[in-house]
Amino acid sequence: MRLDPVRGGPLADNSLALPECYELCRRIHKGHSRTYYFSTSLFPKEIRPRVHALYAFMRYADELVDNPGVTTLDQQLANLEAFEKETLSAMAGRAVPNPVLRAFGHTTMLCGIDAGLMKAFMKSMKMDTHVFRYPAYDDLQEYVYGSAAVVGLMMCRVVGVRSEEATPHAEALGVAMQLTNFLRDIKEDWARGRVYLPLEDLDHFGYSEEELGRGVVDERFVALMRFEVARARKLYRTADAGMRYIPRGRRYPVVVARRLYEAILDRIEAQGYDVFARRAETSLSYKLRVAAACAWGNPEEFSARLMLSKPGRLGLPSR
Repeated sequence: MRLDPVRGGPLADNSLALPECYELCRRIHKGHSRTYYFSTSLFPKEIRPRVHALYAFMRYADELVDNPGVTTLDQQLANLEAFEKETLSAMAGRAVPNPVLRAFGHTTMLCGIDAGLMKAFMKSMKMDTHVFRYPAYDDLQEYVYGSAAVVGLMMCRVVGVRSEEATPHAEALGVAMQLTNFLRDIKEDWARGRVYLPLEDLDHFGYSEEELGRGVVDERFVALMRFEVARARKLYRTADAGMRYIPRGRRYPVVVARRLYEAILDRIEAQGYDVFARRAETSLSYKLRVAAACAWGNPEEFSARLMLSKPGRLGLPSR
C-alpha cells in the first residue's frame, strides 16, 4: 500500500481494531521502502509492528510535503500542523481517526518515546515548506537532526536500548542513512525544488546549481560526490561503535540495515556517481547475501535473535 494523504484524503477509519492499525502500517512500510522493510523483517516478532508504526508515521508526514499535489506551501504547512496536533492527541492516549496514528500512539506509550522527539521530527518536515537550500553543512544539521537523528533515538526506544551512551551513535546512524538518501535522490529532490547538498560544497568544487538541474556529471561532480560519500561513511563508522548498546537478539537487523544503506553508496560509486541516469538500488538477492554475511560474521548475535522468535509477544491487545 502506498500513501497519498493529499490527493486521496487523510486516513480516517475508526472501525479498525489496534492490530489492524498495525497491519495497515506494515502494508504502508512494505509499499514504500524495500530496503528498510527487508531489514525490519529480521527483528523479533514483537518488535516488527512497532517499527512499522514508526515508519508509517514518518512516511505519512513526509508524503504531505513530498507528494503535495496542487496544494500551496501554506496549505502543506497547515496539513503538517494538523497532523502534528492529531499525533500529540494519539500520544496522549486519546482516540483519533487516523489508524496510523493510533498504532504510532500505542507504540510511543509502549516504548516511552517522548513527544519532544516527535516535535523535532515535525519541525524538520515543516522546514521543507520554506527552506529549499542550505548554505553550509552546519545549516543542514538542524534539518537532519529532526529528520534523521531523532529517528535513531526513537529506534533506540523501540529496540530497548537503555544506555544514554548510545545517543551519539544512534544519531549518527540516522544521519548517515539520511545523507545516503540525499545522494541517491538528488534528481527527485531537484524536481521538488530542493537541494540538500550544502551550497558551500558545490562552490568548493566549482559546480553550479544550474548544472545540478541539468544532471551534469563531470570530474567536478564526481569530486563533489566523493566528498559527500566520505562524509556519510564517516558517520557509519561512528554508528558502528554504538552497536554494542543494542540488546542481544535485536542488534542483527540494525546491522543489516546499516550495511544495506551503505551499500547504496557502493552502488553510487559503481555507476560512476551518475545518480541522474538511474537510481542506485540493491537487489533482493544482494539483500539476502548481506543478511547471510551478517549472520555468519556474528553467529552469537544471530543465535540470540533466533531465541527471541517466540509467539505471543507483540504487546498488542486481542480483538
